[in-house]
Amino acid sequence: MKIGLFTSGYQRNPLEHAFIDAKRFGYDYIELWGGRPHAYAPDLKNGDINIIKSLMEKYDVQILGYTPEHNAYPYNFMIGSESMRRDCIEYLKLCMDMGKEMGAEFTMISPAHAGYGTRYDEMWNRLTTTVRELADYAEKIQHKIVVEALTPYETNVVKSANDLARLFDHVDSPHVVGMCDIVPPFVQGESIMAYFDLLKDKMRHMHVIDGKNGEDTHYLPGEGDIPLAELLSEIEAYGYEGAATIELVTSYINEPRLYAKRAIDQLRALMERR
Repeated sequence: MKIGLFTSGYQRNPLEHAFIDAKRFGYDYIELWGGRPHAYAPDLKNGDINIIKSLMEKYDVQILGYTPEHNAYPYNFMIGSESMRRDCIEYLKLCMDMGKEMGAEFTMISPAHAGYGTRYDEMWNRLTTTVRELADYAEKIQHKIVVEALTPYETNVVKSANDLARLFDHVDSPHVVGMCDIVPPFVQGESIMAYFDLLKDKMRHMHVIDGKNGEDTHYLPGEGDIPLAELLSEIEAYGYEGAATIELVTSYINEPRLYAKRAIDQLRALMERR
């Protein structure tokens, strides 16, 4: 299983540090966070894509996925007026263009909170309409969308493997697939392996970190409550051949270089215990 470095935790450092560290610590790829100051899609369109390409070439590090920021600041396609939804769709289309141009295999989306007063039928109509539009564009440019389920602390829309399976029933496109961040199922008492059982060939990516009961904080592998060594063994037995990003976000933002090293070392040690 290939292991990737997520760049969100480096947002107070030069982006080049993430590429340097991915190379020297032995990460197989980078998952590029799409926010300022590093890789915000409009900035990439205005010329910064050349910075990304030069870093990839200089350090010989692949960008497997592009993960644009769109969970309410300022974009969230699940809430607000129709003009706000359309604005987010156009933004995500640009993100897919930039993901495609940098050679990423996919652009990731995660349906955020739809508002406390929104009925399920309303939110699901908005979700499926939006993802269908994005799927049509992904097909047009021959790119993939990976949809991520979030925790109940972050969304009231897509929170589980069942939610993803339901979405794929409504939007049946080979250009739209799913993934599992292992913290959302863990914190809500869902089986992590249910993602493999329910999504089957739509299960294409993972975020592997650690978590603790009752919170959505992403911890270094081995420093939370998830039985990671046993989980990794089950994933291997299942035959999963996709990649897994160590998604350290902002909990370790003060020293991302130190924790990126510890994270992959500890994950490798857990993998060896399988």
